[in-house]
Amino acid sequence: MKFHSFLLAVVILLVGCKSVILKKDNNDKPNIIVILIDDAGYVDFGFMGSKDLETPNIDKLAKNGVVLTDAHVTSTVCAPSRAGLISGKYQQRFGFEANGTGSKESGEIGLADDVVTIADVFQQNNYKTIALGKWHLGFNSDDHPNQRGFDEFFGFLGGSRSYFPLENVNHQSMLQKNGERVKFEGYLTDILGERAVSFVEENREQPFFMYLAFNAVHTPMHAKEEHLAKYEGHPRQKLAAMTWSLDENVGKLIDKLESIGQLNNTLIFFLSDNGGATTNQSINGPLKGFKGNKFEAGHRVPFIVHWPDKIRGNKFYDGLSSSLDIFKTSIAAADIKEDEDWKLDGVNLIPYLKGEKQTEPHSKLFWRKLGKSAVRIGDDKLIKLNNYGSVLYNLKNDLGESNDLSKTDTLLHNELIKELESWDKEMMRPLWEEGDYWKERNFEIHKNLMKNKFRDVKGMNNLSNK
Repeated sequence: MKFHSFLLAVVILLVGCKSVILKKDNNDKPNIIVILIDDAGYVDFGFMGSKDLETPNIDKLAKNGVVLTDAHVTSTVCAPSRAGLISGKYQQRFGFEANGTGSKESGEIGLADDVVTIADVFQQNNYKTIALGKWHLGFNSDDHPNQRGFDEFFGFLGGSRSYFPLENVNHQSMLQKNGERVKFEGYLTDILGERAVSFVEENREQPFFMYLAFNAVHTPMHAKEEHLAKYEGHPRQKLAAMTWSLDENVGKLIDKLESIGQLNNTLIFFLSDNGGATTNQSINGPLKGFKGNKFEAGHRVPFIVHWPDKIRGNKFYDGLSSSLDIFKTSIAAADIKEDEDWKLDGVNLIPYLKGEKQTEPHSKLFWRKLGKSAVRIGDDKLIKLNNYGSVLYNLKNDLGESNDLSKTDTLLHNELIKELESWDKEMMRPLWEEGDYWKERNFEIHKNLMKNKFRDVKGMNNLSNK
């Protein structure tokens, strides 16, 4: 009997030791957080040079991380940009080119069934996964975040909604947790931030992947009364108040990670889904254009990578980079082997940010949306508008894209046209469009920008819709 008791004690001790070892190994895996914000202006953060919008917590993240100064998303509007980020490949490869997730003609489509998401990979590798906030990648049951790799979805399916509680909401706009409506009091940015903080606390003993997609600072321009009062008289009062709330909740998340000793072991990406919009008073600084077009302000975004354990902070990185890189960088950080069947278009940024590779992450990047397309090769960028023409810029000498070189450097112009055409042949045709109104409006916007008729959001006031 004594022997059996001793043997049982030894077995329990060994199992316990193995559990401790496994837990330690589990904790060695880095957490991954993608903080994606909505329609933010390129210079609307302190770390990007803003003087009137206050973002102390995000600025601190930037100071202790790396700011990527030549970073881009794959689309100039919300839904396809998110499709590229979450799949790690050009969304045109699976027909997700337009905004929305379908049309009256095509029906609801969303993400293709064979698309592997970054969440799928982390879920299959014993990470706890959560998507918070705006989804905008499909409304069908097979496109619900719970079916695309996320253990938990705490957010809304559509492209926008009120920041305050609503009595009557539809399936697309209701705040939900895994399909069940969540009724809340307060301000949505706070609600999403609080759930992010509690999720971190709940999973402090295991690695997690968090996709935190705040709908701030997308319209409607809703802000808390106390923050409106704080910015009374501010020329961008509502945007300033919304940005302050966003920053507060980023700060709460960072504080929670630090308090449980996980901040240094967490790889954090912070970026916007596209350039500043014409509807929220955002400012894109020296960049030409705005959300929805192929000029720099449409797709060049603020981008922070923060991982103190592995990447020295307090620096800027100028290499050409993309939201496509988040997928591949994240799995590399977690030591997850890439499957060739995923056909990722991004690269692992870590060796570049650590200075181990001196070349740029990308030599080429491409954009395409319903007859408007662009290609970037080195410092040279070509923008093409079907049934109108194309323009060529050298961004090193002309970041504001005002000096068209297409007539003076025809050899380079033709080279970039061929590169764009070659890439275009690899892509699918779009599975849905956005309707004649937006097609015609975007055509006029691109044409006017190509003619230098206006350069920024304010210039929209002069836009003719003929």
